[in-house]
Amino acid sequence: MTPTPEPLRVGLVGGGFMASVHTRAARAAGAQLVGAVGSRPGRGEAIAHNLGYDRGYDTIDQLLADPTVDVVHITTPNALHAVQAAAAIAAGKQVICEKPLATTVADAQHLTEIAEAAGVTAAVPFVYRFHPLVREARARFAAGTCGRLLTIQGSYLQDWLLDETDDNWRVDPAAGGRSRAFADIGSHLIDLIEFVTGDRVSRIATTTRTFFPSRAEHARVTTEDAAAVTLETSGGAIGTLLVSQAAPGRKNQLHLELAGSVESVAFDQEQPETLWIVKRRGSQIIPRDADQLSPDAARLVTTPAGHPQGYQDAFNAFVDDSYTAAKGGTAEGLPVFADGLRATQITECVLAAAEVERWIDVPAIPTLAKVS
Repeated sequence: MTPTPEPLRVGLVGGGFMASVHTRAARAAGAQLVGAVGSRPGRGEAIAHNLGYDRGYDTIDQLLADPTVDVVHITTPNALHAVQAAAAIAAGKQVICEKPLATTVADAQHLTEIAEAAGVTAAVPFVYRFHPLVREARARFAAGTCGRLLTIQGSYLQDWLLDETDDNWRVDPAAGGRSRAFADIGSHLIDLIEFVTGDRVSRIATTTRTFFPSRAEHARVTTEDAAAVTLETSGGAIGTLLVSQAAPGRKNQLHLELAGSVESVAFDQEQPETLWIVKRRGSQIIPRDADQLSPDAARLVTTPAGHPQGYQDAFNAFVDDSYTAAKGGTAEGLPVFADGLRATQITECVLAAAEVERWIDVPAIPTLAKVS
């Protein structure tokens, strides 16, 4: 009989909403949930009890010193990511760190470099890559079916910070970083554009708005509620993006439409079971049916067509691929720290373009010359 591979052993840092999402994905991937640590002594025990980990730690140092932990999931506020991810890498752990990877380009660059030098798997959950129909769109661009990329139209709209009384730690730049709406959700749009098309954003012009100067627990709000971005790509395409966390009725609508010289493709994260393909004459709706998809898209189909897959399924696939890479395997399209660095770099350009009210060039990153 062939021996069954030992499951990876997971440690969790943080205990909020994303901690539960990561935990469900780790459990689905067959990992052993070793332990968790929270923001203060004693909190780790509560998180471990609530999410099903074997034990709680009082400090992150205790978790990182535990030789039974193979992979560390970091789900803490943004400003903590750089220090905690660096410590996990120094401890020889594989790392999955929530986005944004860091709140500055310098920190994201440092993490990318030390992860590469250490030879560890270091992944960032740009999980919308793991919707099967996103992979189908990518396959069509890679095969030349769509033709040359001409225009891009994208939006990511939410309403959870619509009212002045709505508040969250992300509002505070000390915890969330200088950018809120774009770093939190706009970064997903940029990642998908470059991942699906293979083209790179090269120039950006931006307008940002902070609609509420104060909120329930923050007297002076400086992070943006919305951003409108105009962009150009290195391949000559042009596009517009609208990102808002104050769009009434929109819970989590990521919509991306990419027009090629032959056909356009459109994907809506709130309707992830179909991909819209349209040409000058005729249109087609492609369902999430493995029999009709490219091999890389079909491998992410886990339920028969007609049985919906969604966000948690995409997250499960991301974590499963991260663990495959951690075990030395190949994981097609896995978003790694270099992709987190790319998102941080573009976020800085978005803020800079809004401040100076002119176009900003997005520097090329040699390590990202090829879409990962």
